[in-house]
Amino acid sequence: MAFERINAVGTSFFGRGSLGLLPEELKKRGFKRGLIVTDPFLYENGTGDKVGACLLKAGVEYAIYYLVEPNPSTIIVNDCLEAARALEVDLLVAVGGGSAIDTAKAVSIVMANGGRVEDYEGINRSRKPGIPVVAVNTTAGTGSEVTAFYIVTDPARHSKMCMVDPNSMAAIAVNDVELMMTMPKGLTASTGMDAMTHAIEAAVSKRATPFTDKDALWAMGVIRTHLPQAVSDGNDEKAREMMAYAQYSAGMAFSNAGLGMVHAMAHSLGGLMNLPHGICNAVLLPFVMEFNGTMPDAAKKYKKVAEGLKLPGADSMTGEQVVRETAACIRRLSKEVGITQSLRDLNVNPGDFKALAETAMRDSCMEDNPFKPTLQQVIEVYGKAYG
Repeated sequence: MAFERINAVGTSFFGRGSLGLLPEELKKRGFKRGLIVTDPFLYENGTGDKVGACLLKAGVEYAIYYLVEPNPSTIIVNDCLEAARALEVDLLVAVGGGSAIDTAKAVSIVMANGGRVEDYEGINRSRKPGIPVVAVNTTAGTGSEVTAFYIVTDPARHSKMCMVDPNSMAAIAVNDVELMMTMPKGLTASTGMDAMTHAIEAAVSKRATPFTDKDALWAMGVIRTHLPQAVSDGNDEKAREMMAYAQYSAGMAFSNAGLGMVHAMAHSLGGLMNLPHGICNAVLLPFVMEFNGTMPDAAKKYKKVAEGLKLPGADSMTGEQVVRETAACIRRLSKEVGITQSLRDLNVNPGDFKALAETAMRDSCMEDNPFKPTLQQVIEVYGKAYG
């Protein structure tokens, strides 16, 4: 087996009320001035200031940048970067889901390394670790608080830039389910299916290892079991807690094994149409699974997925059966939590498929797919997902 590098967050806090552990941890590290990076909703509902109170307890002065948007663009990153530089902060505290955390990661890297955020598209493009990031996660899906990935939209190219860089990893991750209880049903569903996509793509990735499989396969089963209840009853603490653990485990898996064709295609869709990332993944996932399953070597990898999903009779399924049954399971789950089943319902224009496919082929996630498709094959998968 080839040598492998494993990336992990140094300190993570889990459980209801675990945000309260943050002040003492920050005191140990001697930070002086922080910038909380969040969105308007979390600023207005007081979550930003709740986290700010933890900073004050640790003796850290803070300001709040609250203009983060879904699918954060280079414009948002540069605006936040300007604020962070003006305040001369030594700490960034992301409060939110993937959008806030990815914005903070991007700002962190550019502050430490200079240049423009566009300079860091791709794999391992920075020279130095970014300034420390605390990721206070309020969703259960993106895994951004534990990964070496971050995504920034380039409006000039109408595409998403995927950065894979261990230097961007958060120093501290907080998954306090108390902050997740108010997530609306739609966000719970889409981020949960995002986590499921992370787990499945990590399991079938070319870089999958026993280490990443243990996280990916466990996460699949937990998400299948607990996501419907988390969507149905957002106040179900057990379902919320298990989803927090599962999305973290899926994040660990894909941060070290990579992703694949689903994410490459979803990044392209999201960049062009500003669609929710989790929904793009949920729609595309079963179609990509079926496509990957046309190759016998790739089809064998879905045996692991069937076992992770706890499908009855997984041990005795043929390669063709396992692909069909795992894809059907994902469709049932997606439909159960209220996510649309086709790109047609998202108002995607079939005339854009070629341009979308060209962008997807350049995405760094495509490299870890079980095999690399042709441009025409990607176009055809978009077509099947359109319906």
